[in-house]
Amino acid sequence: MSIEEDAAEQTRKAPSEDAHFIVGIIGAAGDHDAPLLRRQLAALHPADIADVFEHVPLETARTIARMVGRELPVEFLAELSWERREEILPHLPSDYVARALGELDTDDAAAIAGDIDEKQLGRVLAAADEDTRLAVEEALSFDEETAGRLMQREYVAAPEGAMVGDVIDRMRLEAAELPDVFFEIYVVDPMMRPVGAVNVSKLMREKRDTPIATIMAPVKALIRPEMDQEEVAHTFQKYHLASAPVVDEAGRLKGTVTVDDIVDVISEEGEEDLLKLAGVSEAAQTDSVLKSVGARAPWIFLNIGTALIASTVISAFSDSIVEIVQLAVLMPVVASMGGNVGNQTLAVAVRALASRDLTDANAWRYVAREGATGLVQGVMFGLALAAVAHLWFGNDGLALAVGLAVVINLSLGGLAGITVPLVLARIGADPAVSSSVLVTFITDALGFLAFLGLATLILLA
Repeated sequence: MSIEEDAAEQTRKAPSEDAHFIVGIIGAAGDHDAPLLRRQLAALHPADIADVFEHVPLETARTIARMVGRELPVEFLAELSWERREEILPHLPSDYVARALGELDTDDAAAIAGDIDEKQLGRVLAAADEDTRLAVEEALSFDEETAGRLMQREYVAAPEGAMVGDVIDRMRLEAAELPDVFFEIYVVDPMMRPVGAVNVSKLMREKRDTPIATIMAPVKALIRPEMDQEEVAHTFQKYHLASAPVVDEAGRLKGTVTVDDIVDVISEEGEEDLLKLAGVSEAAQTDSVLKSVGARAPWIFLNIGTALIASTVISAFSDSIVEIVQLAVLMPVVASMGGNVGNQTLAVAVRALASRDLTDANAWRYVAREGATGLVQGVMFGLALAAVAHLWFGNDGLALAVGLAVVINLSLGGLAGITVPLVLARIGADPAVSSSVLVTFITDALGFLAFLGLATLILLA
């Protein structure tokens, strides 16, 4: 590769993907070379600075925060993962964090404030102006993972009797008070209750003397501050929203939720459900070994318990296994096939529950479909495994037993994969958390029971 090509390749890479750049950052921090750190970080976008903080070791990140944190653009704090942000905030000056809370949109300020420990938060709010302090305190009064934490308190509203030109002029005069990004102007009645909304793009295409009430569209959804963020995300997906107004118990406009925050919520919730299906509560690139073990070990202990119960089924047929050794060869195949079908169905069920496609009204259709799917697969693969067993061992009884066991276990796997998360959801538990362990237990235990029981009846009765 030529020098020019190598340079072009480097410019296409994000800084966090450039090993030489990251090594240089680590070296400068290790040498406590503040001028070099400033030069290395000066030209980076805030999102790239956040990436650097994510990819360097924790002690390096803390060193950078202490040495040059005050000079970094405040926007980088909003781009950090909450885990890394929580780790470096204590090493940033309180007046810098206070300035960040004041300059950022209130939804980002609330997210950052939520990651500050109480002692530092007191110092930060003492250094902040009154408007920032009140906005942050209001946001923190809502539970985590609710619309109140996502809500951007800056919004643009216009009275029903306003003209398009009046609204545009007012926005230009009050530009400093407008949110950095907004998609709609909310039309409100005298009680500040939203009665309609106008897209900014539509507003800019209309004549100045057009009454705004004639071009507004009905508000598709109203969000309450206490609404869970998953429910908010579902509302955005359902109505294809770019933003939605947040109202109090009297219906008065309090703020707005925008799609950029919802994209983050969907990504976080999807990642969370995927990890839970695997029996992992969380996993960040900044996690230590001890933290990783602590998050995963409880599910391994649960799995040990369920595996021991399944083993008691095997021990109950120990005499049959001693007499017919081929049973030990085939029984793991029966159990693993049922487990695969169960986990396939489980993935479909958890996704459908998360997206609200699976509800009480249509649950029976999902159960019937997945049960029938498991049965059809059981017949197909039962016949195939029976043929293999017959060719391998030349025993018609053994082939019949394994074929019937596969039909039973795959049918049960399909039913377990759909009913276990439904039952957990019905009793108020998270269906993604322990479903996979329970489904695996059911398919293992019942698979062993079906195969060994049938083989004993057919071959030894």
